[in-house]
Amino acid sequence: MATDPAVPVPPGAAPPRFVVVWSTYPDPPAAERAAALLVERRLAACVAVLPQMVSFYRWRGSVERSSEAVLLAKTRGPLAEAAMAALAEIHPYEVPALLVLPVATASAAYGAWIEAETEP
Repeated sequence: MATDPAVPVPPGAAPPRFVVVWSTYPDPPAAERAAALLVERRLAACVAVLPQMVSFYRWRGSVERSSEAVLLAKTRGPLAEAAMAALAEIHPYEVPALLVLPVATASAAYGAWIEAETEP
C-alpha cells in the first residue's frame, strides 16, 4: 500500500509530548503483528490490542459492518508520523484508519518510561 503524508502540525505549534496512535485491523493476529513491529522498531513503548469491536462505516456507497481489533500504540509525539508509516507498510486495508490522539497528561514515571523505551 502506498503511504500518504500525515496531516501536519500547524505552523508554530509543537507536537504533543506523548500520543496514542490508533488503528483497526481485521483480526487480532494482524493487529498483534503490527504491535510487535512498532515495539521492535522502538516506535512505541507499549501497544495494546483490544481483540474485538464492531465498526459501522460507509465504504464505496454501502454501509458496512465489520468485526475488528483495535491497536493503541503509546509513543512520543515526534515519532507519530514514523509509527503511522510503519503501520501503513504492512496494513492489510486499502485505506487503514491511522489516527494520532494527543495525550493531555501522563504520569512522570510513565512518561519517562515511554521516552526510555522509544530512544534509538
